[in-house]
Amino acid sequence: MSARNTVKAIQDIMRQDVGVDGDAQRLSQLCWMFFLKIIDDQDQQLEIMQDGYQSPIPRQYQWRNWAADPEGITGDSLLNFINAELFPALKELAVFGTQASRTRVVKSVFADAYNYMKSGQLMRQVINKISGVDFNDLVERKHFGDIYEQLLNDLQSAGNAGEYYTPRAVTAFMVERIDPKPSEILFDTSCGTDGFLTCAIRHMRDRYVKTVADEQALQASLRAVEKKQLPHMLCVTNMLLHGIQDPSFVRHDNTLAQAYTSYGPTDRVDIILTNPPFGGKEEDGIESNFPAHFRTKETADLFLALFIRILKPGGRAAIVLPDGSLFGEGVKTRLKEHLLEECNLHTIVRLPNSVFKPYASIGTNLLFFEKGQPTEAIWYYEHAIPAGQKAYSMTRPIRVEHFQDCRDWWGGPERQGRQPTERAWQVSLADIKARNYNLD
Repeated sequence: MSARNTVKAIQDIMRQDVGVDGDAQRLSQLCWMFFLKIIDDQDQQLEIMQDGYQSPIPRQYQWRNWAADPEGITGDSLLNFINAELFPALKELAVFGTQASRTRVVKSVFADAYNYMKSGQLMRQVINKISGVDFNDLVERKHFGDIYEQLLNDLQSAGNAGEYYTPRAVTAFMVERIDPKPSEILFDTSCGTDGFLTCAIRHMRDRYVKTVADEQALQASLRAVEKKQLPHMLCVTNMLLHGIQDPSFVRHDNTLAQAYTSYGPTDRVDIILTNPPFGGKEEDGIESNFPAHFRTKETADLFLALFIRILKPGGRAAIVLPDGSLFGEGVKTRLKEHLLEECNLHTIVRLPNSVFKPYASIGTNLLFFEKGQPTEAIWYYEHAIPAGQKAYSMTRPIRVEHFQDCRDWWGGPERQGRQPTERAWQVSLADIKARNYNLD
């Protein structure tokens, strides 16, 4: 059975279960089950490759020992095992020893995970479908990775879950322009299900990974944080499906909860690729982690201040920001002045309001900047909706090829050769200052 058909069959089974309500719960349920099967497949491979390797999961809770037998426990016995034994044990794993990082991954995934299924018979059917997948088969894992990406895409229609998803055409364009290398530390500060990292991993493997050492450098250079449980679990599983052996770098935390001044030289990164939350307010007290002149409850503004802080000299960033961050005053003006003094904000690509629908319908912008040199001028490029289409939508989303005109205009490695067009223009720093740092 193909990966797509397997996933569809599993979803059809779950729809019969009275406990699973909607796409978000279905994906959450599928995620922790996939996670346990993938970890167990990885463990079995590592047991062969590494002398003395021990799984971070106790023997009785390894997939091979309770799930793999198609005639194994089912019905109420299966539900009791999962709810009363498996989940409590994995939530309370002791983190120590040589496999501490993998243990931490398992524990973090199950910290707030939940078994929604109420029928042990239907759960056994789902388990048997998953058991038929060999995640050590590279081709099979790639197919499932692609299907999983589509499932994450489908979350856009699952209420607020859409906030975890940035259109893949947007992430792919941003990654391509930033052009990360395997040895560069890459950080997504609010990663959601982490389309940016998966795009970056593909980009580096396609262009730069030629040896085992290259792949090891790639895997050692990734950093990510996500504060909400569901997208964190989805992200960790996504990393496993993309061949990342130790996704413990995906922290379940709030990046803004750490004091701004505590980020020192050892915390600095080469690349920031992210779509920070915007339009929301942080919990009380978070803004006190920042200097008084940057304090605000607007999440996007706090993240911008942090980006400038944690980029290395010579580091580069591509981020998504709403229109309000470009023309706002007060703290926003001080942040923009700081950005232009510390970084070369060389390009702003304005996106149509419909790119993030239905989750958000406000104007958004892609900002590209490099730390270490002040801004002298900013190039603007206005992305146009394709001819014959009034707006982007769920059925007609933005696609990779829609950025081709911008790619053609962008210029060489140092962006040389850019010319003004009906969509592209340049604004000097003097003009920006005269407008009180209004970047809109």
